[in-house]
Amino acid sequence: MNLALWIAAGLLAAVALTGGITKTFAPREKLAAVHGGGWTGEAGTAFVKTLGVLEILAAAGLVLTAALGIAPVLVPVTAVCWILLMIGAMITHGRRGEFAFAALNLVYLAVAVFIAWGRFGPESFTG
Repeated sequence: MNLALWIAAGLLAAVALTGGITKTFAPREKLAAVHGGGWTGEAGTAFVKTLGVLEILAAAGLVLTAALGIAPVLVPVTAVCWILLMIGAMITHGRRGEFAFAALNLVYLAVAVFIAWGRFGPESFTG
């Protein structure tokens, strides 16, 4: 189970890092032109860039804190924060009729639930 949790955290961290780098460094207008990124055209630049930075931090919180042994409790805490972020993403995509993206966010949410459950519970780093 520990290996499955590490793999899940690594995959979710890769998703978070990819999305975070894109939102942080790509121009908002370019993001808005991409399929599924239309919401960025309706959001402020600072908001989009802030989400990007938070996603980069989430990537670090999901993997690096445990791998380096620095506050590994941040792994399940980050997973819970990711769950909240994915709820917001699902609502946003759902309102825009982008149900395929909402479903993808639901998959990411489920992975984060698995990580939070596993790292707060049976495979806790403190136990």
